[in-house]
Amino acid sequence: MSMEWFDRVSSELQEHLESICEKYDQEGHMSIDRGAKHPRIEFFIETEDEDREYFCTLFFDPFNEEFYLETFDFEYEQTTRTILADIEDIIEAVHESFHIYQNDEDFEDVEYDEEDTDILEEIDVEWETPEVTAFIYEDEVEVTYQFGVVQETGDGVLRRINRIKTEDDDLIKDETNFIFSKEEASTIIAMIASHMDSLSEFDFQ
Repeated sequence: MSMEWFDRVSSELQEHLESICEKYDQEGHMSIDRGAKHPRIEFFIETEDEDREYFCTLFFDPFNEEFYLETFDFEYEQTTRTILADIEDIIEAVHESFHIYQNDEDFEDVEYDEEDTDILEEIDVEWETPEVTAFIYEDEVEVTYQFGVVQETGDGVLRRINRIKTEDDDLIKDETNFIFSKEEASTIIAMIASHMDSLSEFDFQ
């Protein structure tokens, strides 16, 4: 277990958020809880009554050395995790949460300039496979997967890319990255293989 990635992100995150968003610079604050089993960074706004209103909590798994967000899926009545693979994903997630809290959609126009990109430290992934198509439906939906290895830790990365074409011929691309250790891989494979018969094919009708 290592806290190096947590400490590096913690020390740089506030500065990055302030540099890309003037509104966050004026109102956003963060606190760090390093002593929890899964350390966390909490983001909040201070009210006029000097209370705190939290809009995002970023968790860190020290065993897998990865950040994640937790959300509750009301349809399935369970908590789900969104893994944030690099600092750029982390900044984007916190930034988006801030503007959702503010009911402000202007953040979508924010882009990193070349200097910001040089500052951001991304996880170095060596992709072992090209994008492999999992399934495709006419020219409307395509889902691909790609497998890679994190060079620094040796963990596996499974990237899922979902491409959907809207009625207006706009292309929506959604990307999800799942990071796992070698020790987890065999368990994941076994669980999927033993429950394949329980799965249903997707109904496009």
